[in-house]
Amino acid sequence: MTFLRLEEIEERELVPGFWARFIHSENMTFAYWTVAAGAALPEHSHPHEQVFNLLEGEFELTVDGDARVTRPGAVATIPPNVPHAGRAITDCRIIDVFYPTRDDYR
Repeated sequence: MTFLRLEEIEERELVPGFWARFIHSENMTFAYWTVAAGAALPEHSHPHEQVFNLLEGEFELTVDGDARVTRPGAVATIPPNVPHAGRAITDCRIIDVFYPTRDDYR
């Protein structure tokens, strides 16, 4: 069993305006994002299943060409290898969960 405190985990900027703290379990990666208004994540895909959870703000999420403006409480499941992109309309806080573990985020 492991107990962690988010504020003690180093925050990293992966793309301009997207800051994250990562927690890795044996099989999953949890990304705790702080995103600046106007920051955009280019379309991409990866072999991991992803669950997007918007905690604060407004975020435009595009999955396989379907764009939606999401608000707090929105959850989206993104299958492996499906193209997706995003843009923060306002400052946002997001939790993404990936399965299997994102070794590229270690």
